[in-house]
Amino acid sequence: MATDTVATAGRVRSFSRILRLTQPNRADLIALVLLIGVAALLVRGAEGVAEPLSRLRVEPVTLDPRYLPYYALRTVIRMFAALAASLVFTLVVATLAARSRRAGQIIVPMLDILQSVPILGFLTFTVTAFMGLFPGQILGVELAAVFAIFTSQAWNMAFSFYQSLRSVPSDLDEVTRGFALSPVRRFLRLDLPFATPSLVWNAMMSMSGGWFFVVASEAITVGNTTVTLPGVGSWLALAIARKDFSAIGLAVVAMGIVILLYDQLVFRPVVAWADRFRFEQTASTERPQSWAYDLFRRTRLLPVLFAPVTALGRLLLTLDRGRARPRERRVHEPSIVLERLWQALVLVSVVAALWLAGRYVFATLRLSDAVAVFGLACITMLRVVVLIALASLVWVPIGVWIGLNPKWAERLQPVAQFLAAFPANVLFPFAVIGIVHWRLSPDIWLSPLMILGTQWYILFNVIAGASAIPTDLREAAGMFGVRGWQWWRQVALPGVFPYYVTGALTASGGSWNASIVAEAVSWGTQKVEAHGLGTFIAKATEAGDYPRVALGIAVMSMFVIAFNRLVWRPMYAFAERRLRLA
Repeated sequence: MATDTVATAGRVRSFSRILRLTQPNRADLIALVLLIGVAALLVRGAEGVAEPLSRLRVEPVTLDPRYLPYYALRTVIRMFAALAASLVFTLVVATLAARSRRAGQIIVPMLDILQSVPILGFLTFTVTAFMGLFPGQILGVELAAVFAIFTSQAWNMAFSFYQSLRSVPSDLDEVTRGFALSPVRRFLRLDLPFATPSLVWNAMMSMSGGWFFVVASEAITVGNTTVTLPGVGSWLALAIARKDFSAIGLAVVAMGIVILLYDQLVFRPVVAWADRFRFEQTASTERPQSWAYDLFRRTRLLPVLFAPVTALGRLLLTLDRGRARPRERRVHEPSIVLERLWQALVLVSVVAALWLAGRYVFATLRLSDAVAVFGLACITMLRVVVLIALASLVWVPIGVWIGLNPKWAERLQPVAQFLAAFPANVLFPFAVIGIVHWRLSPDIWLSPLMILGTQWYILFNVIAGASAIPTDLREAAGMFGVRGWQWWRQVALPGVFPYYVTGALTASGGSWNASIVAEAVSWGTQKVEAHGLGTFIAKATEAGDYPRVALGIAVMSMFVIAFNRLVWRPMYAFAERRLRLA
């Protein structure tokens, strides 16, 4: 009898435990409402994607404020779709480049080239291709817009992840080798967690960088082809064309609201979650806070809803047959013959690509055209170098201070995202009016527009680097009285330098890209142009002159690659060799 009573009591306790786990609490209800709202918005935003292309002509973009929330929704969906594609691209390509030396010899230069190709260069050749995949459908143009935003997001994230993998502390690397972790287990247990904090900050920067080019991606004009998709970018393009300051103001307000919402509901929780992966031996007393993250942690239904995602990671580990058995580290010397054959293959491929491009370009152009374009590229390079230097002097100290103060980082993060997302197109009217009114030189006063959207790469990467400085190192510096310039020279600058190189590299490439929209600006019928490669490419794209577009893109790629190889890559090597955590 006593045994039956005990068994019954145990079953009652088990049943009540199941009821507590399955009964939703207040956090579950709030999270469920948020998920249902997000799902409803996704369905509403995706309604017009499968419609025929003629629908865009029947219902053109209008400046009626009632449509602005819907336009903002369509833009945000495109940007998050591009961000998801950029994340997949980063995890695959950057990991391959960091872990395979031969693959890195191809991938890293290709990233340099792709980063240097302007968004208008991609649109020139991809809009027709995507429209051909889905003839007569809006889906083709939507994919072209998403791809254009992808090209403004992916390279920054890929360089950041690559830099993080190349900077894995040597003792952790030795542990994985000692336990003979397979590539899959090493990636899931070491590489991905170690690189996550920096990747999160760069994902935020990439999201904001997508806003900078949203006008070009939604209001597409290539030669005689003009397609305008519903979105904040097309709204801004129409408002600028009509000189409607009130419509521009409404678009800026809508952008601010949208950025605040996805910062609080997406990025701030992810930053708080990613803080657990900081590499340190002493726990920090100040942690990033997020009300949404605290809410999601208290839910019991969300783990069930996201079980397929976690199951995927367990499935990869299950399928992986690697054994965690210690073994001695073996040094495999690469075959000199194979190495020379590989380098010869790469060289032949590059020469063949250059020959095909030159054959296409010089079929209609002359050598004097190439020399003129080279001179314009020198002018743009001078602007880029000066602007990157000025931005570094301003944002490195500010980024270090923000990164070392999580409370201020939490307050300033939405502001930084909004400033990073602020399209330079909004400032075009004031630039044109001021230059025309005071008869200023466009070659000087249009230059700041190039850095407005790209200087934030430096800030966000420095913040990520400062927040990654181990707490025990900072405490040791405080105990030994390391202050002032000595603290900057021995603690702060070495800690953030690898991250700064990534930010400066992407900022310089982004500045070259931004020169296309910043060196030739318009306000209604008034146009102001500065001498430079950006103006050349913009005018050639508008005219549909594909040989000149190809020539401009080729010259820009050559300059960016040469600058990366002569300046940024040696800095990368120095950071890996001298400033790597041990």
